[in-house]
Amino acid sequence: MTRLAIFDLDNTLLGGDSDHGWGEFLINEGLVDAEQHRQRNDAFYEQYKAGTLDMTEYLEFVVAILAGMPKTERDTLHDRFMQTIVEPMILPQAERLLVAHKARGDFCLIITATNRFITEPIAARLAVDDLIATDLEEDNGVYTGKISGIPSFQDGKITKLQEWLKQRDDGLSLADSIFYSDSFNDIPLLEATTEAVAVDPDDKLRAHAEKQGWAVISLRAVS
Repeated sequence: MTRLAIFDLDNTLLGGDSDHGWGEFLINEGLVDAEQHRQRNDAFYEQYKAGTLDMTEYLEFVVAILAGMPKTERDTLHDRFMQTIVEPMILPQAERLLVAHKARGDFCLIITATNRFITEPIAARLAVDDLIATDLEEDNGVYTGKISGIPSFQDGKITKLQEWLKQRDDGLSLADSIFYSDSFNDIPLLEATTEAVAVDPDDKLRAHAEKQGWAVISLRAVS
């Protein structure tokens, strides 16, 4: 059986948060009011780190600018975002970890709370096998500014992963799986996999990982 290797994205495979980085990108591009947007963006990020984030409210804030935007225009915007914000976040050791899993024949899956618009090109850049993200509502190919379905966040990650597994017929299962994450928000999924790895973890996850005897690694340390 092929092993399922699952990776969180922000602050795990990336040396930063692509969702928060998107907000900074919009400010740098002059597309939003800098002071107001940064204040809200930073406040939401602090709520995320504290585990108090209303993900639906946050996601609608993140994608508001995309509502009604033609696909060609938003893709051009994302190309600049990839070049200026995302590429500097990609960690060489994270890329080596992915290559090692692929060499063993593992199925590499990114699962992230960040929306699909932001993360799909990142997943393609990292050449993983598939992506589970928070989906955005569309109307004739145009984003409405709202999310579709449940956010891929905390217990929602397990729900979306289980739905994803049910749709497959290749034997992939949590019964033979490993999950890498930096965040205590991912403890439910870390506990559901057969091997949990804390990557440059926040303080809450580090304490939990040490108590559970999970591996704790860094993908940021200079090698």
